[in-house]
Amino acid sequence: MKSQTAFRIAAIVGFLAVALGAFGAHGLHDVLEKNARLATWETAVLYHLTHAVVLLIIAGMRPLRAAAWWLTLAGIVIFSGTLYLLALTNVKWLGAITPIGGVCLLAGWLALAFGKVPQHEIPSRTP
Repeated sequence: MKSQTAFRIAAIVGFLAVALGAFGAHGLHDVLEKNARLATWETAVLYHLTHAVVLLIIAGMRPLRAAAWWLTLAGIVIFSGTLYLLALTNVKWLGAITPIGGVCLLAGWLALAFGKVPQHEIPSRTP
């Protein structure tokens, strides 16, 4: 994947986080209150938006750290996605899937920390 594509997808993921946060606070507030899941929605939005920023940062790295980027995206979709669905439907078994997304997020951070980082030599100055 090209870095430009990764950046655009990351920006759309960020847009969706803001939109879902606003929609949850306004359009879905009654449903979330009825299901007693407002805090669940807020957690989903927090992780979604935070990791959208991480996707943007990774997309700006050269070369693109693809493993970290894909693991983070999968983590957002699975972790926040299942929490969004849980908050809306109150189907409790969805909570059993959420940790898979958390593991993807953790793996994304580790891939970023321990993945191959290009080494650039600093030219030495000779007098």
